[in-house]
Amino acid sequence: MEWWEVVGNTVAAEFSDLPDLEHATRVSVRLLLAATLGGVLGYEREHKGKAAGLRTHMLVAVGAALFVLVPLQAGMPLEDASRVIQGIIAGIGFLGAGTILKGNSAQDVKGLTTAAGIWLTAAIGVACGLGHEATAVLTTGFALAIFVLMPRLEQHASEYMEDTSHEGRDSERNP
Repeated sequence: MEWWEVVGNTVAAEFSDLPDLEHATRVSVRLLLAATLGGVLGYEREHKGKAAGLRTHMLVAVGAALFVLVPLQAGMPLEDASRVIQGIIAGIGFLGAGTILKGNSAQDVKGLTTAAGIWLTAAIGVACGLGHEATAVLTTGFALAIFVLMPRLEQHASEYMEDTSHEGRDSERNP
């Protein structure tokens, strides 16, 4: 066997984790969906001027998907892959903690929602990596609704409470 045949066979063997088009398509769909869903959440965060944006969320989702995909490709049983998932959850916790800033008072804390979003983005990536694409899409929709709708609901509730408290004070002054 000539040296170029040895090199060619070795390179082919190194890429054998995607043995056929079906497997390559499955892996590509899972990683692409993880990137897309992470990007949706990251775009919303970036659009609001938050520290962790589009690229961060995309990378978190793809990384989480890959961390569960590779052990499963290698033949690791799902029960054993649960330890990998536990490691992802803990590791992402440290990444999310880096987005949290505490001010001088107990109420002056910034970045909690972004940190929770990063954590949820990792979970969405895990769902994609495990092949639970519909669950990942549904969860992304819920997360986006929370990011977009909850601030508006909080604002309306705050305005309502403020109006109610003013009415109470006015009626106490003018019996």
